[in-house]
Amino acid sequence: MSDQSVHEDAHTGPIKTPKQLAWAVFFAFVVPVMVIILLANYVGTESKPAAGTGALDPQAVAERIAPIGQVTVKDANDTGALKTGEQVFQAQCSACHATGAAGAPKFGDAAAWGPRVKTGLEALLHSALKGKGNMGPQGGGDFSDFEIERAVVYMANNGGAKFDEPKAPAAAASAP
Repeated sequence: MSDQSVHEDAHTGPIKTPKQLAWAVFFAFVVPVMVIILLANYVGTESKPAAGTGALDPQAVAERIAPIGQVTVKDANDTGALKTGEQVFQAQCSACHATGAAGAPKFGDAAAWGPRVKTGLEALLHSALKGKGNMGPQGGGDFSDFEIERAVVYMANNGGAKFDEPKAPAAAASAP
């Protein structure tokens, strides 16, 4: 009989009462859930701004939520502040025409401008507005077609042409 009691003890587990079983089941679920929660918090926490930092200042928040770009709508008939040919040349054309970059005729070089001037103002203006060779189209950019025409006349006249200064559009002529 003593062999039987030893044999029974060998096949029994550490849980001997229903209360021990309840605690074992409870901890079998609670401990893994707590470990998962703690790991998620550890992984999910980054260096977050604390009180007293400038991250929550109204200016910092406004910079973070500011739109990336802006749309500016221009009135095509508004010619109130027309730029001169020289101003347009300095702002847009001088990057290539001042140095002769990408095969552009240099400003004031009569030999380079001569063949182009012979084609006439309309052909030069068409090339400037629509693009030609390495020069991209200028129409629809920051300047109106009239201002581009002024720049073309300015450059061509400094290259030996005798083009007349273009007349302002009717809307600009009637403006006070």
